[in-house]
This record gives sequence, C-alpha cells and structure tokens, in this order.
Amino acid sequence: MPSSIVIRSSRAMASRHLSLAFAESATAGRLAYEYSRVPDSGTILKGGLVCYDARVKEEVLGVPVDMIRQYSPESAEVTGALAERLQLFMKPDITVAVTGLITPGGSETASKPVGTIFIHILMGNVSKAVREVFSGSPEQRVLKTADRVAELILNML
Repeated sequence: MPSSIVIRSSRAMASRHLSLAFAESATAGRLAYEYSRVPDSGTILKGGLVCYDARVKEEVLGVPVDMIRQYSPESAEVTGALAERLQLFMKPDITVAVTGLITPGGSETASKPVGTIFIHILMGNVSKAVREVFSGSPEQRVLKTADRVAELILNML
C-alpha cells in the first residue's frame, strides 16, 4: 500500500482534476508504481519514463550531452531538463523528474554522497527544484523520495 502522504497527494490532485507524469532515473519507475496503486490512479497518472541510463536521457528526452558531461547524469541541472522535456512529451499538469544516487557507482563525491536525490517538479508556470540527502537502505531512500515528492506536490497545490 502506498504511504498516507502519497494517497493524500493523489486525492488532492484528483479533486483538482490534475494529471501527473514522471521522468525517473534513480527511482527507476517506483514513483509511477506507487502512484499507480492509489485509489485515484486512473484519474491522475498519465505515465512515466525510466531514464536510468544517461543515453536514455539524451536520446529519448533530448537532454544535451554537453549538459550531462558538465553536470553529471545525477544533477539538479539534468533533473530540471528532464522535467521540462517530459512536460512537452506527455503534457501532464504536474511533471516530476528525479535523479540521484540510491546506490554507489554513479557520480558520487564528498559533496554529493550516495543518498543524494534531485527532484524537479513543474506545475503550470511554477517550478520547484529540491536536493535531498536520504539515509538508509536503497529501498528506504526510494520510499523517502516518494514521500518527499508527495509532500512537495501537496505544498505546491
């Protein structure tokens, strides 16, 4: 069962007749899955794109290779570009993009440790970018990301 905050955010979107779409890297489709399990899923969820590999970010959503090289596939800049491009592609009312480091082996550094997550949400002409660092297991980090996205959506509504 999705968390209570994911359910609350889905109800809030449904009551406003808003649709939702995801561009997911670090969470690998888990956010779309969580929102597919809420009672209002059929009225809010448009879909999602898993863009775990940088080439999917480049070739499917058109994120410039130079941007990925300059900032890394797991960065605020690339996450913002994913949200903007997915919004054009799927045309949801709310677009959520997520990149980050759920497990070791990405672009982690001392200033961007494993657990760092970048979230970018577009809603109309409002844009919200957030950087978080979550602790716990990879599963816990993904679920914390889902709850943080739900919280951000509720705050933006």
